[in-house]
Amino acid sequence: MALEKYRTKRDFAKTSEPEGGKPTAAGNSFVIQKHAARRLHYDFRLELDGVLKSWAVAKGPSLVAGEKRLAVHVEDHPLDYGDFEGTIPKGEYGGGTVIVWDRGTWTPDKDPAKAYAKGHLDFELHGEKLGGKWHLVRMGKRAGDKNENWLLIKSDDDAARPEGADDILEERPESVKTGRTLDEVAGEAPGWSSKTGKIEKPKHARVKAPATVQKVVDVPSEPLAPKVASVEPASLKGAKKGSLPTFIDPALATLVTKPPAGERWIHEIKFDGYRLQVRIEAGRVKLLTRSGLDWTAKFGNEIVSAFKQLPLGTALIDGELVVESGAGASDFSALQSDLSDGRTDRFIFYAFDLLYLDGYDLRAAPLIQRKDLLGRIVGTDMGKIRFSGHFDANGDLILKHACRLSLEGIVSKITSDPYRSGRGKGWVKSKCSSRQEMVVGGFVPSSTSKNAVGSLVLGVYNDGKLEHVGRVGTGFTNTVAEAIFKQLDRIKTGESPFAARLSSEDARLVQYVRPELVAEIEFRAWTGDGHLRHASFRGIREDKDPTEIVRETPKQSPVSTEPKSPKRTVTLTHPDRVYWPDEGVTKEGLADYYTEVWRHIAPHIVGRPLSLLRCPNGINGQQFFQKHAWKGLNKSIVLVRDPQDADGEPLISVNDLDGLLGLVQASVLEIHPWGSMVGNWEKPDMIIMDLDPGPGVTWPQIIAAAEETRQRLAQAGLASYVKTSGGKGLHVVAPLKPKAEWPAVKAFTKAMADQMAADSPERFVSTVAKAKRPGKILVDYLRNGRGQTAVAAYSTRARPGASVSMPLAWEELSPGVGPAYFTTANAPTRLATLASDPWAEFKAAAVPLEAPKPRRGKAA
Repeated sequence: MALEKYRTKRDFAKTSEPEGGKPTAAGNSFVIQKHAARRLHYDFRLELDGVLKSWAVAKGPSLVAGEKRLAVHVEDHPLDYGDFEGTIPKGEYGGGTVIVWDRGTWTPDKDPAKAYAKGHLDFELHGEKLGGKWHLVRMGKRAGDKNENWLLIKSDDDAARPEGADDILEERPESVKTGRTLDEVAGEAPGWSSKTGKIEKPKHARVKAPATVQKVVDVPSEPLAPKVASVEPASLKGAKKGSLPTFIDPALATLVTKPPAGERWIHEIKFDGYRLQVRIEAGRVKLLTRSGLDWTAKFGNEIVSAFKQLPLGTALIDGELVVESGAGASDFSALQSDLSDGRTDRFIFYAFDLLYLDGYDLRAAPLIQRKDLLGRIVGTDMGKIRFSGHFDANGDLILKHACRLSLEGIVSKITSDPYRSGRGKGWVKSKCSSRQEMVVGGFVPSSTSKNAVGSLVLGVYNDGKLEHVGRVGTGFTNTVAEAIFKQLDRIKTGESPFAARLSSEDARLVQYVRPELVAEIEFRAWTGDGHLRHASFRGIREDKDPTEIVRETPKQSPVSTEPKSPKRTVTLTHPDRVYWPDEGVTKEGLADYYTEVWRHIAPHIVGRPLSLLRCPNGINGQQFFQKHAWKGLNKSIVLVRDPQDADGEPLISVNDLDGLLGLVQASVLEIHPWGSMVGNWEKPDMIIMDLDPGPGVTWPQIIAAAEETRQRLAQAGLASYVKTSGGKGLHVVAPLKPKAEWPAVKAFTKAMADQMAADSPERFVSTVAKAKRPGKILVDYLRNGRGQTAVAAYSTRARPGASVSMPLAWEELSPGVGPAYFTTANAPTRLATLASDPWAEFKAAAVPLEAPKPRRGKAA
């Protein structure tokens, strides 16, 4: 009778909420549903005794350690309620919009039933947004209390955030189930979405592209594969009766310089994870690597359980297991990190081929028919197993969009081909960045941490001999650096495994190892002498044989034709010092990033006074702004004097790449330039309108605000450009001819901000007061005062994720590209593959600020 109270409150003829069956066997799921009823709140639910124990948390969970959030205990809900997303009709109990804000599993510290009865639950969450340890504590009941009040409290651990850090509720407003926000669900019929159709998994699912693909281009609503008469494997052309193979050597894609053209090709997004073959027989599931190793235990029970629920008896499914970043793209580094930490709740399997099904070998069937059948089996559900959709549009266009979003690349396949093991011409891959496996031949110990690697010495085989190709010294989290040190320490050797003797500089401090470990490395290009340029570690590949690792270059392009990087002369001390621990971005990695983007960032920082955010011990240590000189200032950094403070301390500026790298050496993680040049202090050459969202503002609302700002600037005769802030919002920037002085520019921008707030008070505010900001966007004009600054285009941000402020074309603004989408890891890929710089005409578009205040009235 645990659900009696739940059922008596609802009319299931009117609401699509699940009625729920009998309580089931014990499990350990949790879900948090964002619920816009009379008041917005978050429903926190823990699976216990076959039901979801539930609390309504008015302000939502907080990641700040020790911050108490009131959690009102409500009736138990059925387990299948944890999957509910949609609209409860007005007038019904809880009427309003519901999305699945977070979900995963929870681990209690002690007997959960006893702890619940006692009123003090200590547990750990393993969700897509929330993690670490938490407490639920029942408060004493006071006279007049109608409800049982508890407190939800975050423990002080690695998953906690400091006070004042970004709020996870603002940072991640979307559903983890469908990627939708409350605004996108509101007004739709219960249980229905204009984006995804019925939320429930259909009986015969249409072929649909995965979420990551949908962010790249507009996905057709109809399946790209032709419909087959049924889901019976015997209906496929070429299907043969036979027993289930133990393992099938996988088909491999050949690297090419550009995607093939023609109607016989389809194109899939290339995933960044572990290639696996899933063998299912009589309820038993095995996850096999590309070499046939059984890694089932490595990936945990959740993914295995998901395969057991597929509507089939025996099968071999080819695909890729990934972990997706907050931006929605697969991330091999995140996958490696989860494996190192023993975390299995974020694994997702993208299925892209079906080799065997229920007594039939399907390898001889055409690819498009195999995919259609696979799509019907896997369906459109965005759970642990997802169908890898495809496009039949122009391959060059698909690759262009993939690269623009810094994805790894695409795989093109011939629709009519059978499945062929090995590397052939029917599958080809086109990459956005250079990435391949390398053999580890040695390492240099960390200069900042005991028993950790600082860099790896790499090689590839050529005619059976190991050739040295350089080092990689960034991309290691502290945990990974220590784990690799343990692995390499066991295989140290006194002799170099490389065929040729290393130079004295290359061999400095190197400890050699037997060539038994394979690492995946991302790099910008091969240099003329065959070494890596700007390499970054992505993970250890235990599924690869070191002797098979050779230099992988596409046909007709043995060496990159990218322009050479500018020459660096600044020496970095402790280059392996980690600035962003979770991403493994080191001082050397930051220097590589700025070297790579130098020609893009230079116009925004050279010859300007700078305000700098320094973080000597990385983003988790002390942070302080500095605009004056400090002891030990690098000689490449320039000192300039403010004409209005001639006798004061000089300000900081840079004139070249060495000056920028001098800032890197000084642990500068954010660069905030003035809006005027050193040679023309009093006359700014740009306007910056900072759109800063308050709590509850969605990303589409910020995009709409940027478009309105653009229109208002256009009414004043000004061109405008847009960039992500790398934090929460957007910056709209208008170039100026430096004619007007600071007071006039500030007055103009204040008038615009005030007018936007007056025209749409429900959307905008122009004052910084926090009390006025929930649900609204601050139009911050204060960046346009003398001595005021805003983060530079392409500058990094001193916050988790190693995000950067990225200039965009206006047409690139979309739900798939959030304010912190671009990072030090993926920004160079985007820039290297852009057909044209979206801000190329920035300087040429400058005009004098001559217009009076913007006309009264809303923008068109």
